[in-house]
Amino acid sequence: QVLVVESGGGLVQAGGSLRLSCVASGGTSSINDIGWYRQAAGKERELVATISRGGYTVYADFVKGRFTVSRDNAKNSVYLQMDSLKPEDTAAYYCNAVTKWSSYWGQGTQVTVSS
Repeated sequence: QVLVVESGGGLVQAGGSLRLSCVASGGTSSINDIGWYRQAAGKERELVATISRGGYTVYADFVKGRFTVSRDNAKNSVYLQMDSLKPEDTAAYYCNAVTKWSSYWGQGTQVTVSS
């Protein structure tokens, strides 16, 4: 069983930055991809970025050039550096760890960007 915990959310002004962290525990050697997703109020959850165990990254078009995902396998951690934040980035951000058999979600961390 993999446990995923996100942190680092908060309130920031437009144009500012935040760094989210995702730490996994339990069965971490089985984790392949880890992804960041977000869900704004009244909207469906959407992919933000993913990173493979080997460091291959995929980004949603709406964050390219602004967000950077990185991974430290030794610390079982994935980070999402968010720069040039916009009010439309306001959402709950979730981390998802994928193994061969299942995927595991964290509880989410709220990011609010004021205009």
